[in-house]
Amino acid sequence: MAKLLAMATLLLLAVVQLVAAAAEDDQSPKAVEKWFKKLPSAERELTKLHFYIHDIMTGDHPTTIPIASANSTATSPTRFGLVFVMDSPLTEGPELNSTVIGRCQGTFSFASQSEIGLLLTLNFVFTDGPFKGSTLAILGNKKRDNQYREYPIVGGSGAFRLAEGIAVDNTYTGPISEGRPPTECQVFVLRYVEPKIELVTDGAF
Repeated sequence: MAKLLAMATLLLLAVVQLVAAAAEDDQSPKAVEKWFKKLPSAERELTKLHFYIHDIMTGDHPTTIPIASANSTATSPTRFGLVFVMDSPLTEGPELNSTVIGRCQGTFSFASQSEIGLLLTLNFVFTDGPFKGSTLAILGNKKRDNQYREYPIVGGSGAFRLAEGIAVDNTYTGPISEGRPPTECQVFVLRYVEPKIELVTDGAF
């Protein structure tokens, strides 16, 4: 009997997880309202992500291109006023042919007249893996010459609804077979999850 109860509990837990995942995929107004109603019982969980961003600025299919500049940008030592739009792949490993898990989409602009500093307005759009269909929103300042750059995570969608956290990036310094070095990115994000069900088997297994 105890073994059957434990197996039933495991099955219930699996169903709960599947229902929670389906709810995150459903972005209809009713689904979002239902999610908010369940929010008081949800738990916050720290999720860590590690991936690489590939900015391709040359060739036939660039993923990062300039879209605007001021008349004075050409003579500015900090390129003040220059704006780029990007749709660059996120990969599991540093090589460009590594598994693609999403896209880095948005804009960045040279926004400082005293140093080379960028204003980033970006979304990490996950297209594969456990967070497929979810996004994270980044809004922050990038000091290009710093070894590590820190950006606030200001929100998200899907599995990352109401997410908060920090993204830290650096220029990858390891070996790669081709292209320019990618940006290595590590994400630390607090997100809401269904309360965990503790399984007590009483030695049934």
